[in-house]
Amino acid sequence: MRLLKDLFHLFYPKLCTVCEDKLVENETSICTICRHDLPLTGFLDFKNNKVTQTFYGRILIEKAFSLLFYRKKGSVQKLIHDLKYKGNEEVGVFFGNWLGEILKENQEFKSIDYIIPVPLHPKKLRERGYNQVTKFGKIISNHLNIIYLENNLVRISSTKTQTFKARFERFNNIDTKFLLTNPSFFDNKNVLLIDDVITTGATLEACAKEFLKSKNCTLSILTMAYTE
Repeated sequence: MRLLKDLFHLFYPKLCTVCEDKLVENETSICTICRHDLPLTGFLDFKNNKVTQTFYGRILIEKAFSLLFYRKKGSVQKLIHDLKYKGNEEVGVFFGNWLGEILKENQEFKSIDYIIPVPLHPKKLRERGYNQVTKFGKIISNHLNIIYLENNLVRISSTKTQTFKARFERFNNIDTKFLLTNPSFFDNKNVLLIDDVITTGATLEACAKEFLKSKNCTLSILTMAYTE
């Protein structure tokens, strides 16, 4: 079995998503050199950083964290693009393990009761075949021993892809709507909303507002990347 595995990797080697060089043993999705060059945010203050500041005057966020800066034509954009549009869910696993280890060590989200992903519209989910943050969320759930819930928050409107929309248009997009199926379930609970990238925060804000229907529900946010 080991021989067959070695032969498979010889003819079909795993490549770094960023530089496309061959990965060596113990490397997943990205090589060590490219990982070292990823732009870390360094948001050490989980209660006051660029993510939490995005929501000032809009909605109360307890804590927030993004691992990397998302820059146009950068390595993080390539990783997220492969995750969302090329079926490379291993990128989500990679980020889940990286963030899971960080958060397990610093215990910033130890009071969280549930991890909730930003959902896709059912039509988009059927087209893509997966939610790009599902494996990311499940891996973090395993690291932190926190329950991952995927079907309580649903997207009830479908919008065109926002990839080519201007930042102002995305901020003012009121077509995207969400529904929390059982608000009372989250009464007195601490919820961690997760997504891949945060730009204007409009989508996460729309999700968060649904949880305001629950009594004394607190919200925190975690994303793979933050758009500068």
